[in-house]
Amino acid sequence: MSRFGPDVLLNDPAYIDASAQIYGKVTIEHGSSLWPNSVIRSEVHEVRIGKFTNIQDFVMIHIGYGTPVHIGDYCSITHHCTLHGCTIGDNCLIGINATIMDNCVIGDNCVIAGHTYLKDNTIIPDNSIVMGLPGTVVRTHNSFVENRQNAMLYYRNALAYAKEDHRTWENLADFDKDSQSINEAFDARYGARAGE
Repeated sequence: MSRFGPDVLLNDPAYIDASAQIYGKVTIEHGSSLWPNSVIRSEVHEVRIGKFTNIQDFVMIHIGYGTPVHIGDYCSITHHCTLHGCTIGDNCLIGINATIMDNCVIGDNCVIAGHTYLKDNTIIPDNSIVMGLPGTVVRTHNSFVENRQNAMLYYRNALAYAKEDHRTWENLADFDKDSQSINEAFDARYGARAGE
């Protein structure tokens, strides 16, 4: 992993694919993963990726002229997304081929639907579901559980890929343990959910 240069700080990520490219000042926290052909460039400011966050295949992350990129914990940045000088909270899922532009701020527990375009300076509150061109909030829902489950599924997959096991999803026995602890974390933070 020394191939990335002196300003790249890797705090025990779960997996970084050999084809991933990282340039400039970038921090990747514990348990996170970078998947095939993902690219991060930070010629100024910084890119920071939180714990247990997955940056999937062909994602492009680049700082803005005046803004860094900060991605929270337990996020899934799915295939072909572009993130440019934006901030994403914890427990978010950014759908396939979404684009998030400079100075956008996305709150915690959000879902940004596939192919959504968020223009510069868009602010998305916590617990939002967003879609469209340009993206707007279409519904409010706390997606903490679903998004964290997805992030932990990718974490377990990343650990397997690091050992060259590319079929780990055939055996998801440990995922039930993750689901129970995620539900407990939700209840501790937000209170028990209605009807459960």
